[in-house]
Amino acid sequence: MSVTRVIIRGCGSYLPENIVTNHDLAAKIDTTHEWIVGRTGIEARHIAADGELTSDLAFNAAQNALKDAGMAAEEIDLIVLATSTPDHTFPATATKVQARLGIHHGAAFDVQAVCSGFVYALSVAENLLKSGQHSKALVIGAEVFSRILDWEDRTTCVLFGDGAGAVVLETSEGEGTNDDRGILAAQLRSDGRYYDKLYVDGGPSTNQITGFLRMEGREVFRHAVGNISSIILSTVEQAGLEPSQIDWFVPHQANKRILEGTARKVGMSMDKIVITLDKHGNTSAASIPLALDVAYKDGRIKKGDLVLLEAMGGGFTWGAALIRW
Repeated sequence: MSVTRVIIRGCGSYLPENIVTNHDLAAKIDTTHEWIVGRTGIEARHIAADGELTSDLAFNAAQNALKDAGMAAEEIDLIVLATSTPDHTFPATATKVQARLGIHHGAAFDVQAVCSGFVYALSVAENLLKSGQHSKALVIGAEVFSRILDWEDRTTCVLFGDGAGAVVLETSEGEGTNDDRGILAAQLRSDGRYYDKLYVDGGPSTNQITGFLRMEGREVFRHAVGNISSIILSTVEQAGLEPSQIDWFVPHQANKRILEGTARKVGMSMDKIVITLDKHGNTSAASIPLALDVAYKDGRIKKGDLVLLEAMGGGFTWGAALIRW
């Protein structure tokens, strides 16, 4: 039976030039390289330059993804940009990227699901393409979390970095089996009871300021492994597959201990996990496409591989997508 699949035609990423190491941070706040690495696995992160905006990062990642896909920007008629750090409260940062790419048709909008944003955006774009409403899409995750960090709070400011990643999607006809290329399964979840465990203490309708990121780290960690493991298993089961069949796991890059705990719980070898948080830190909605691009460009991810994406973020939100590359 013929079915419509949504496949990844290309991917790209972009990182600001400025690299801030743990040693750089230790010279400014009460922390050490050993403390950060031991608790998170993070060694460095990229920080956007003054005047460098989320839209700048997103635009560069989008250009790189289009180049990889061998596709002209004019062919794109949908842009879904996942970010929690937009250029402005409105309009959507995606529209600025659309204009810079020279696209004057189709639709462009933002998705806000914090660290789960890319998986949410991917699922939204997949369904819009499968419906026939659009034909080719750019899905982007882009963040400048450095702008919402309290640089005197050593429990949070050491964790995050800036960056962007993007993928180009289009439809293709498949046979309806797990051997088809494309997105085989995707699931999204949220539980607003934990809204205040990871949030920013500002907003237009609260105190009219941008605010700073606040996090109850132990609570986030406690929920993360269970939620992530559960949605991995249910997404793989939805596709009629087993975790052992996954070639590469490309997770949200938050904390190495979370990744290790998740791997143990689902019976996955750490050798199958793409880890970039040591160099990038937590880039929120950008972390999955950044890691995906790294593993694709260095040759680990190959055509036909089964790739699992997963993330959990503030809200709480979490989600997973299983893709045949």
